[in-house]
Amino acid sequence: MSPASPVGRGSRADPVSVVLAGGGTAGHTSPLIATAHEIRRLAPQAQVTAVGTARGLETTVVPEAGLPLQLVPPVPLPRRPGKDLLLVPARLRRAVQEAGRILESISADVVLGFGGYVSTPVYLAARRRSVPIVIHEQNALPGLANRLAARLTDHVFTSFPDTPLPHARCIGLPLRAGITGLDRDGGRVAARAAFGLPANGSTLLVSGGSQGAASLNRAVFGARSRLLDQGISVLHAVGTKNLTEDLVGVTDEATGAVYQPLAYIAAMETAYAAADLMLGRCGASTVLETAAVGLPAVFVPYPHGNGEQARNAAGVVSTGGGVLLADTDCTPDWVTEQIPSLIQPAVLSRMSAALAGVARPDAATVLARQTLSLGGWTEGD
Repeated sequence: MSPASPVGRGSRADPVSVVLAGGGTAGHTSPLIATAHEIRRLAPQAQVTAVGTARGLETTVVPEAGLPLQLVPPVPLPRRPGKDLLLVPARLRRAVQEAGRILESISADVVLGFGGYVSTPVYLAARRRSVPIVIHEQNALPGLANRLAARLTDHVFTSFPDTPLPHARCIGLPLRAGITGLDRDGGRVAARAAFGLPANGSTLLVSGGSQGAASLNRAVFGARSRLLDQGISVLHAVGTKNLTEDLVGVTDEATGAVYQPLAYIAAMETAYAAADLMLGRCGASTVLETAAVGLPAVFVPYPHGNGEQARNAAGVVSTGGGVLLADTDCTPDWVTEQIPSLIQPAVLSRMSAALAGVARPDAATVLARQTLSLGGWTEGD
């Protein structure tokens, strides 16, 4: 089948129309939002539209970021053979048709995708209509959607230098201005007050991502009283489904340290400012955001999948800015024994210094400029 005519703008005077595809988790939505805001800063007249599915985090965080969101049907790929696998072709056709309708309705000039299963139908619809495609891969090991898209375009950008994609150019991970401009020292007292934490003493930030992480939660639940005994406060994002009525904040009367559980932390820059050390998974956003703000971390890779999380953290760990901990070793005893020794000022200072220069603060600007220019935009439009 021959490609359809380009969607494109009716005239050079029309504002450039950019579609950003990605969703599911914060790993996709965070760089999408960061880049969308940078596109709007560079080209205030640009039309920016995000595309996601009804299943993902994007239904909440994208509108909250002030971005219009269009939805396509999800096309998850089953891990095992069965009825769901047989339904994939029909589901994909419907999703591609809906993505095509969206591209045509907004006269899309360029598509920027961040991976995840929402991106595949948008990539295919763009290819069908000769709309230029840009992709950004967050992880050191690429997902299926971006491995496919890398065959459709030469405009491939990555967060890590050794990501195995053709035509790849490493620019770093697009980060929000709240991250790249964060003054952790200057904002610490206000950040701790925002979470109900004491201004003095040490604070451990724990997060397993938007859904939480069972192994991290169990380890911290089992160690929290002993951490509080040593004056270490804990800011714990347990996951949206894990904050039960009986999980409440605790204050140690002797030390004044606080255990503060939350379902999810949207403003992670505030949490980073409050913390001295982080215990968390090592998705690309967590690894490169903590590196950008100089926050040392203990990374616990997700134990399933293709090993991408351990690869994400490898560079930071090799510099001495982080510690890699196997999921099976993340236990209450490890947290009790090791966190107090890591959260000492001299250790933290050394680890923080090792993080200097690891993350690139200009990635959102580079990606926004590349995307806009491919859509026909020039400075001054």
